[in-house]
Amino acid sequence: MATNGQGHPRITAGCRLLLLTLLVLSFSCEACKRAILSVPSKLEAETFVGRVNLDECLPSANIIHSSDPHFRIFKDGSVYTTDTVVLSPEKGTFTILLSNTQTREQKNLVVLLEYQKKVLKKRHLRETVLKRAKRRWAPIPCSLMENSLGPFPMLLQQVQSDSAQNYTVYYSIRGPGVDQEPLNLFYIERDTGNLFVTRPVDREKCSSYGIIAYASTPDGYSVDLPLPLEIRVEDENDNDPIFTENPYQFEVLENCGPGTTVGQVCATDDDEPDTMHTRLKYTIIEQQPPSPTLFSIHPVTGVITTTSSRCDRELVDKYKLTLKVQDMNGQPFGRFTKSTCIISIGDANDNLPIFTRSSYVTEVEENKNNVEILRLSVEDKDLINTPNWRANYTILKGNENENFHIVTDPKTNEGILCVVKGLNYEEARQVVLQIGVTNQAPFSGSGSSKTTSMSTATVTVNVRDQDEGPECSPQMQTVHVKENTATGTQVNGYKAYDPETRSNSGIRYQALNDPRGLFTVDERSGSIKILRSLDRESSTFRQGLYNITVRATDNDGRTCTGTLRVAVDDVNDNGPSIPQRRMTICKTQMGSAEIVAVDPDEPINGPPFEFTLPSSNERVGEGTWRLSKINDTATRISFRNDPAFGLYEIPISVRDRLGLSTTNVLTVNLCDCVVPSECRSRTAPIRAANDVSLGKWAILAMILGAALLSCILFTLVCGATGSSSQTKKTFPDDLAQQNLIVSNTEAPGDDRVYCTNGLTTQNVGGGCTLVTGTKNGQESFEMTKGGHQTLESCRGGGHHTLDSCRGGHHTLDSCRGGQVEVDNGRYNYSEWQNFTQPRLGEKVQLCNQNEDQTHAQDYVLTYNYEGRGSAAGSVGCCSERHDEEGLEFLDHLEPKFRTLAETCMKR
Repeated sequence: MATNGQGHPRITAGCRLLLLTLLVLSFSCEACKRAILSVPSKLEAETFVGRVNLDECLPSANIIHSSDPHFRIFKDGSVYTTDTVVLSPEKGTFTILLSNTQTREQKNLVVLLEYQKKVLKKRHLRETVLKRAKRRWAPIPCSLMENSLGPFPMLLQQVQSDSAQNYTVYYSIRGPGVDQEPLNLFYIERDTGNLFVTRPVDREKCSSYGIIAYASTPDGYSVDLPLPLEIRVEDENDNDPIFTENPYQFEVLENCGPGTTVGQVCATDDDEPDTMHTRLKYTIIEQQPPSPTLFSIHPVTGVITTTSSRCDRELVDKYKLTLKVQDMNGQPFGRFTKSTCIISIGDANDNLPIFTRSSYVTEVEENKNNVEILRLSVEDKDLINTPNWRANYTILKGNENENFHIVTDPKTNEGILCVVKGLNYEEARQVVLQIGVTNQAPFSGSGSSKTTSMSTATVTVNVRDQDEGPECSPQMQTVHVKENTATGTQVNGYKAYDPETRSNSGIRYQALNDPRGLFTVDERSGSIKILRSLDRESSTFRQGLYNITVRATDNDGRTCTGTLRVAVDDVNDNGPSIPQRRMTICKTQMGSAEIVAVDPDEPINGPPFEFTLPSSNERVGEGTWRLSKINDTATRISFRNDPAFGLYEIPISVRDRLGLSTTNVLTVNLCDCVVPSECRSRTAPIRAANDVSLGKWAILAMILGAALLSCILFTLVCGATGSSSQTKKTFPDDLAQQNLIVSNTEAPGDDRVYCTNGLTTQNVGGGCTLVTGTKNGQESFEMTKGGHQTLESCRGGGHHTLDSCRGGHHTLDSCRGGQVEVDNGRYNYSEWQNFTQPRLGEKVQLCNQNEDQTHAQDYVLTYNYEGRGSAAGSVGCCSERHDEEGLEFLDHLEPKFRTLAETCMKR
């Protein structure tokens, strides 16, 4: 490349040949549509030539090269010169090489530099002029450089319609910049279709304008559809980047390590994003004070960090940085602005508090307390009134008796040494203290061990003597006295002494407080005399202790007060006892009960206890009750030989370990129950342990005899019912097997008894009614003459139910107590026996058979005692219930009858 007379390079014939060669070689790759740029004959260095559309050629290109080193291409298609270029009058070309390394795709874009003969103003030279060989009615790309200098109106492009070859066509436009704000910015020549701009535009206000072009004939006929035109405003680097704050304020701790983040600055640029016009670069151009250099800034993110650990607040507490941000990636021709950043150095506890003096001397009068005796001062270079500066004082040595206390004055940071407990001149005339000081915040400097992070000082305290009164030391004194000691006995008392002479002569004593007046205090010796009997187990003594307040007075009238604690020692004067004297044993469930004894004496005079039953006592039958040991304080009582139900009074002797014993009468309720609470409301006569009771075989014989007698009575009822067909009723066979029917009331009633099921008995024999009664605990059977009466069995003992046979449905109920009232005469027992004997065998046989001569399932049965308060009555076929109403009592049966109720309900 040759140069002209001024030394500027110009394109020679050899260069043009080289360009043509590159152009031919570029055909080996896929070529794109060439671009034409109109330029002057001379271009200065770093001059904007124009912009080409790279997206139309290869949008995914990541490598862009220029075949001519005098031109540089940016990603947005902007073309700049790298140095001064002088073009020949002929056209010049160069090639833009586009490639994608991932897809290995390459394309070439040929740029034609057309010499612009007309001399334009300097500002107008930057505009891009596009020439087209063919006009057509279609969207044509159009761009406009912002802030153009004109001249105005300036031609942008020509719009033509193919219909103009056959018709006279008039062109018109509408849209923003025409008939909308901003008004009259664009206009079009009606006949030629040339589109003009009338004044400069600002891209930051509007980046593009969308207008509509119309083509019509003179008579208003639209020969083509409306043509949308988008005029894009090309960006010019006309805006400076601006910092978001000015100044910036940041803080960083002193002695922080390199790379510590201080803060981040940020700037904005109104130019087109993602272009060189908005590619910003941050720099620090000045630091005050300049030495040492402590900070750096990231050129892209604007993050400020430390470069050294030499930040010392005590030397420099604030730094001022001057920052610059520049677009065009910091190139010299980029636009820039400046800002200020103030960085404050935060305080760290890197300085120890140091005593201003290493030793102090002070004095205090003995027995003085809560007085200030000394103030200690320290120096600390850290920030005042912060935890790094405030001092904490500690007494390290010499305060074993806790006579001293030291606090910090919040205003002056001094240590205030006080005496909180009076000193004794006779015990120590001088006290030496070692005091250390630290900060409230932990020390963070170098060598931060416990020994190096504390400054110490020595304080010598001299004690001044004073004449003082008697001393009651120790404040509480204890004396031991055995309980039950005889009244008038004198024992040791309280002792006070003169601290100067260490003797107790000349001291008088007086009792200030004796709550129960049990003692007197001797005025001269301080000993005490017992006035009343001492019982350690009484409420007067709490845990065997009793306090007396004593005042001691010397000859000068000075006093001291102390407490004499009288400890009453226990003696074995109380035998063990059983607190719970009544208990219940459920005979069928428990079989035994637990007995616990207590002794108010001390454990040394108490357990283990020995429980015994008297060997000869009428109330304790031989072998009926026995005791078995549980532990040292409890035993278990159980019964043997099947005793009868009732209350038993059993004397039990309890002996402690020293042989002192007491006899306690224990009342045991032997009850037929499931849980003891069932027997709490019952009362029974007290039985001696040797009362006569029936054995199980005797009880069984009585039950069988009663059952046999009941069968005889029921046989008569069945025969009488069979002979009277007029009153015969028919019941379902399975009615009695399904339900539990209340057959009669079991509570005492009036002197006349009625059958609960509403059935009346029939005449027996010659119009006689069977009546039973109880007199003096014995059963009697009587025959009554006359009409229909109720047939019942009134007994004072157990409950038995007689079920009827098929011959007649009657119920023989039982009740407790009462007399049956009759209206006719009665037969004696012999008449009754003569009447029943001939018919006994026949009736029993009939009751044992069904109508088909088979064994009856509901034969007369005897049921056992069903328990106290049972709601269930007789069970059998003799119930007159025709429905299942009135069976609510099944929901309230006792536990022993629930299984029977569930069985009946299942059937």
